[in-house]
Amino acid sequence: MTEQSGPRHTLYSYDDELNRIRHLVRQSGELAGKQILAAVDAMVRRDLDAALAITLADERIDQLQAETEQQAISTIGRRAPMADDLREIISAIKIAGELERVGDYAKNIAKRVPVIAETASVEPAIIIPEIAKLVVQMVDDAIRAYIDRDAELATHVIQRDRAVDDFYNSLFRSLLVYMIENPQQTTQSAHLLFVAKNLERIGDHATNIAEMVYYSATGALISARERPPGSAYQAVTAPTQE
Repeated sequence: MTEQSGPRHTLYSYDDELNRIRHLVRQSGELAGKQILAAVDAMVRRDLDAALAITLADERIDQLQAETEQQAISTIGRRAPMADDLREIISAIKIAGELERVGDYAKNIAKRVPVIAETASVEPAIIIPEIAKLVVQMVDDAIRAYIDRDAELATHVIQRDRAVDDFYNSLFRSLLVYMIENPQQTTQSAHLLFVAKNLERIGDHATNIAEMVYYSATGALISARERPPGSAYQAVTAPTQE
């Protein structure tokens, strides 16, 4: 297992402990990303067995969070880290918590599959797999930035959060119009809105991770990201009757 970034410490066992923390964070990020894509794929294919497997697998992410926290606290107790090392270890604890929440959102998506599968496909939902790919790439890049202490890559992840918001806002408006035109599909459309919102929140968690990485790597706080006020909830005009 080699996760080394930056100069080695005098005590190689200290490096091994830091690498163990990085490895656990990497495992959590990879598993969370797989869970997101699998949940959306199960939704698209209406695969109830796959959806159930995703909800059951969420426990592994919880276990990885606990292992990361235990390793981090143990390292702090033994090594009394300072400066860069302390920021990295504290960030690992927080990142593990963010990834646990990402896993919860993937599980929430999977839990909606049985209801969504009961009715015909909703046309605006075709954009959901694209949103999923985008947020998974954000999570992957945020974790890579943590491992490599790459502040520039972390900044790029933060900048991509706006694209996720734009996708979500567009889908939100499209589904509202669809529900007005097809009231018999209201229940399924509402569940799809929740799926989209879960993905949008995953993008927020990836951004949170990237902000932690930036601080860990530089010692500076990145400026708060701006969001368009209420753009997802602007009034939607009802379609005119032909």
